[in-house]
Amino acid sequence: MQMPNSSSISEFLLLALADTRQLQLLHFWLLLGIYLAALLGNGLISTAVACHHRLHSPMYFFLLNLALLDLGCTSTTLPKAMANALWDTRDISYAGCAVQVFFLLLFFGAEYCILTIMSYDRYVAICKPLHYGTLMDSRACATMAAAAWATGALFALLHTANTFSLPLCHGNAVDQFFCEIPQILKLSCSKSYLREFGLIVLSAHVFFGCFAFILFSYVQIFRAVLRMPSSQGRHKAFSTCLPHVIVVSLFLSTVVFAYLKPFSISSPFLDLMVAILYSVVPPTLNPMIYSMRNKEIKHALNQVLQHAISQLQECARLPHIVPCERSLYFMYV
Repeated sequence: MQMPNSSSISEFLLLALADTRQLQLLHFWLLLGIYLAALLGNGLISTAVACHHRLHSPMYFFLLNLALLDLGCTSTTLPKAMANALWDTRDISYAGCAVQVFFLLLFFGAEYCILTIMSYDRYVAICKPLHYGTLMDSRACATMAAAAWATGALFALLHTANTFSLPLCHGNAVDQFFCEIPQILKLSCSKSYLREFGLIVLSAHVFFGCFAFILFSYVQIFRAVLRMPSSQGRHKAFSTCLPHVIVVSLFLSTVVFAYLKPFSISSPFLDLMVAILYSVVPPTLNPMIYSMRNKEIKHALNQVLQHAISQLQECARLPHIVPCERSLYFMYV
């Protein structure tokens, strides 16, 4: 039987997470809980950094970028998976799949660049504190953040254009709950996927170079921390840096395994677990790892929440809703 080529494919079929209706609804509520946790955590961080002037520093500026990227990562994959589980469907349009791949790679690429920049920021802050104001001024931070987003966009454009230019001759069933390049390559004809695979290998080398830079930065940080006379200062530095290294290692190892593993060792369960580890777990846990244990973030959130509650209480006492809306508006201006 002749298989359809890429020009005749109008939609892809994503992986069904469950066969029974009860399990589908269970997966929907589970994904919804994860998504709301990611939205709440990253949304609170974004609000605190944007609204609190004491957090307008390089470290929190990059945390804001990281939170926005995490919001983008989860919003690219989970809503479609939830809709499919709720409505008992599997389909995603060809264009929708391409858009999902593009934005997922954009957010992943930019996030990894931001994580690399954050390690450099901590290195300068701890190892070269006298030069911190010069090396990490507002212009330099804005330039590095823009470069991270631009790098992610270029990375996503190259991979998306290359992947969806390949002829697809092995059906349209994608063995993943979102559109993932390795699963799409399985549908390609003969050896035509080797071009994209070579681009993935090249990207992996760039990622490993960034990871080597991150490790070098933290080795220098740990050496400087061990020379600190204060045990409290050492504990604070280690508690801040070690989770960063762990999350970066988990993110890189799972992404590399997902994109570079041979097709022969692929299985639906293994691919699903690896995809969850790099696409769902880091964006959900990053707020707790990077920010929720930070006293300044907690203080800023408390102030924002207290101010919002006081404004709502004042609105409740007003006779008309228009002044209330104006009061809430000026709270964020």
